[in-house]
Formats: sequence, C-alpha cells, structure tokens
Amino acid sequence: MQTNLLDYFAVTEQGQEAEAILRSCVHCGFCNATCPTYQQLNDERDGPRGRIYLIKQMLETGEASAQTQTHLDRCLTCRSCETTCPSGVQYGRLADIGRNIAEQLVPRPLPQRFLRWALRNILLQPLLLVPLVAMGRIMRPLLPGALKAKVPPKKAPGLWPKDRHQRKMLVLGGCVQPVTAPRTNAAAARVLDRLGISLIEASAADCCGALSQHLSAEAEAQQAIKRNIDAWWPYIEQGAEAIVMTASGCGVMVKEYAYLMRNDPNYAVKAAQVSALTRDLSALLLDEDLTLLQPVTKATGGAANIAVHCPCTLQHGLKQNGTVEQILLAAGFNLTASKHGHLCCGSAGTYSILQPQLSQRLLKDKLQALTAGAPDLIVSSNIGCQMHLQTQSPVPVSHWIELLDQP
Repeated sequence: MQTNLLDYFAVTEQGQEAEAILRSCVHCGFCNATCPTYQQLNDERDGPRGRIYLIKQMLETGEASAQTQTHLDRCLTCRSCETTCPSGVQYGRLADIGRNIAEQLVPRPLPQRFLRWALRNILLQPLLLVPLVAMGRIMRPLLPGALKAKVPPKKAPGLWPKDRHQRKMLVLGGCVQPVTAPRTNAAAARVLDRLGISLIEASAADCCGALSQHLSAEAEAQQAIKRNIDAWWPYIEQGAEAIVMTASGCGVMVKEYAYLMRNDPNYAVKAAQVSALTRDLSALLLDEDLTLLQPVTKATGGAANIAVHCPCTLQHGLKQNGTVEQILLAAGFNLTASKHGHLCCGSAGTYSILQPQLSQRLLKDKLQALTAGAPDLIVSSNIGCQMHLQTQSPVPVSHWIELLDQP
C-alpha cells in the first residue's frame, strides 16, 4: 500500500509505525472473511481492510468524521484478521494508533466521554466495584432482565495453599476477576500446588492496563504497567519462574509491556523481562507433568460434556489455540464440538457495554455454536468472556481450571 502521510504524523514515532504497518497491507481482503463485525454488517468500513483505509485517510489528510470514529469503535480488536493475514499486518497495533488519532480529531459527545471515564474509574477501582457488585446481588430479584443477567453469581474462592514449595510463580490478580470470579486464581493456586509450585499473588499488582490502553487512555495504561512491574520485581529478583495469567486478555497486554515501555529508560529492561516471563496458565500446564493431577474426580456438578470457548486473546493474541482442549482431553473430560471457534463472543473488554447491540448479536451466534453439542458446562480462559457468556447461556459457565481443582 502506498502512503503519503502528513508531515505532522510522518515525523512522529507513532506515525512511522503506522506507515510501516499500512505499507505491509496488500489489499487482499482475506481478513474480511474472518472478521466478526464484517460478517455481521457486511460493510467494508466495518472490516479490517476498510478500517485500514480509514486510518490511512486520517494520517494523510489530518481529518476524520464521527462516522470514521464509529467504524473504528466497532472493531473488537479480536485480531482474528492477524491470524488470517498472509502478509503479517499488525492490525491490532494499527487499530490502537487509529483510535488514538480519531480521539484527537473528533471530540466525543459528553455522554460518551462520561461513560468511558466511568468505565475506567469504576471497573479499575475495587473500593467502588466491590460494593456495586454486592449491591447488585442483593437487588438482583428486582432488576430488569438485561441488568440482572450481568450480575455475577457469588462464589467462595476456597483456601489458598501455603507458600511451601521451592518453585514459585507469580499470578496477576487483575481488577474485575477478584470481585466477580475469585475462585479462578485460588483454583489455579491449588492445582499448581499439587504440581509442586507455589503461586504468589502480589497485592500491589492489579489491573493489567488493557482497559485504559484500548480506551485511548495511554497515560493511565502506563501507570498500571509501572505499578505491576514494581510489585513483581522483588519476586523476580528472588527467582520467580513465571508470571501466570489466568485471564488471556491480561496475558496479551502483559506480553506487550516490553513493546509499550520500550522507550522508558527506567522500565524498558524490566518490562522486557516481565513480558518474557509471562505465560498463559494453559501453556504453562502443558509443560508440566500432568499425571500428578490424576485421578481427576470431575467435580463439575454432574457435568459430563464440556464445551470449550477459546477467547480471541488466547487464540489470536497469544497464538495458543487448542491448549486448554489438550489439557482437558488428557484429564479425561468429554469435549463437545462447536463451529466458528475463530469468531469473537462479543465481550472484548468494554465492548459489550459500549456496543451492546452488536455485542448481543455476536453473543447469540457464539452461544448457538457452543451449545450445539448439548454441553452441560461451558468453560473459558478469560474473565470478560466468561461473564459475557453467562449472561445468556442456558448452561453454567466457568473458568476451565476449576475442572482440575480437586475438592
């Protein structure tokens, strides 16, 4: 693709990065075939190729409209197009750049600005989120159906094993998961304890920064990155083997710390080591002796058939499609088949809140695919997807690690 960027953008590092990505695109359109929003809307501007042209136009003219911003907002950043692209176009990075530029060129209406501010200042603040979720559970019988479905059920985390093994790993607590699904990290800690690994949750580490990063609040995202690095660094110096991610969305973000902090003289080296140590829980377990987990009692509440939802962040972001299935099959679980596994469920961080209608269409299609094999349970690897699926799922939804967690 030929480009002619305005000098205003061409001299910046962000503009040069965008230009390199733009020039790698060969207009083939293969990306549209696997883009969830293009499949739903059949509009070129709501597919990767069309959005690439919109971003190119902004960089070459310095102009954008509210309609341009709408088409960029509709992107899920699922990165299915990256998996499909024969030219290796780094669309995810280009989308972030494009949205940041559109944010500068097109002032959002006050209600939109307030909603985005509220998402960043409520979801990321446990002191606010905890009482809100608790109140939602109390008021649940009185809430309208759509809102009632968004209130997560209360689950007790269970006991966290003592720090007793020579092998030690860190785990990210996150911002939403400790409140809405506290059993996930505790179950991971119990499973790894049986493998001779102590899992440590650094209390000062919380949000990975992805929510701010994808809402064009990069300064906030960098604050989160620095806070997490500072919290983990003493443990890394003491020999922590890995930083385990039980939410694949967080895993993609932490893997990108090295890139996002590459120009920071105080954090570039540390961020690179943090990214190198970061591993998704499923990929980590595949390298361990899983026979130590046998026999698995399958304490799934009577579930015999399991449907596995592979989040976009796991299969397209981390390129680890099929890892969860390998582990569960080896443990003796029966997995049901589902079609169109490459398509997004519509969660995508805050997407289900900012784009509710399109998100619900994607959710409906995803649940039809997941339940086609009549499963008793659906499992996922990402808290956002897990919460989104359970709002409409006819069967329970949980994190897959709970299947391996022995009572």
